[in-house]
Amino acid sequence: MNNIAIIPARSGSKGLPDKNIRLLAGKPLLAYSVEAALASNLFDEVMVSTDSAHYAEVARECGAAVPFFRSEKTSSDTASSEDAVLEVLERYRDTGRRFDTICLLQPTSPLRTTEDIKGAYMLFEEKNAGAVTGVCEVDHPPQWMMVLPEDGSLDSFRKQDPGVPRQLLPTTYRLNGGIFINRILYPDGGKVSLLKSPEYAYCMDRRRSVDIDEEVDFLIAETLIRAEMEIKLDD
Repeated sequence: MNNIAIIPARSGSKGLPDKNIRLLAGKPLLAYSVEAALASNLFDEVMVSTDSAHYAEVARECGAAVPFFRSEKTSSDTASSEDAVLEVLERYRDTGRRFDTICLLQPTSPLRTTEDIKGAYMLFEEKNAGAVTGVCEVDHPPQWMMVLPEDGSLDSFRKQDPGVPRQLLPTTYRLNGGIFINRILYPDGGKVSLLKSPEYAYCMDRRRSVDIDEEVDFLIAETLIRAEMEIKLDD
């Protein structure tokens, strides 16, 4: 198959400014996704989709292609990752390049590994899937969660609490944002689209599913990365 990996890295993060190029254990955040994709040897193109010349320079230094910039429309706060992906695929089609699959690798999942990418593609081929998406087990069962009313009362929650030990509750999962693989459709005379079914879950360990959204997530990710470095040095 002819595969493309897209790392979306717009520059407009509000919560953590310049999050996507912020140093994590000495490397720009987006570098982890670029390096994992390149090391997999699965992709004919590993590209970073960005609206920033500075981000593009960082991405190229990491080994990614940045053949064009994101439009203002797909760089807004309301634009989705799919909007950015489809724009990239359309731009490549305009230059005569088409791909069979796209793998979206969000830079905010730096602990996702090359082996995860390979494993997700193996599942993709085994299932003849339309899509494969990364998931991990939830930290706490949904039965322990609630929407807290304005008065802070727990009365209604306690009435629905099953009172069952965690070990007896069914295992539940969440999307972890680490890997999104889709087949690409190029209809004659129509817009590029993504095949979304049948879709299968690629299960990842929670340690590799850290999603960088807040300051504390950087601290957690850096702690895990440095611990892994120390283990390798000891070996």
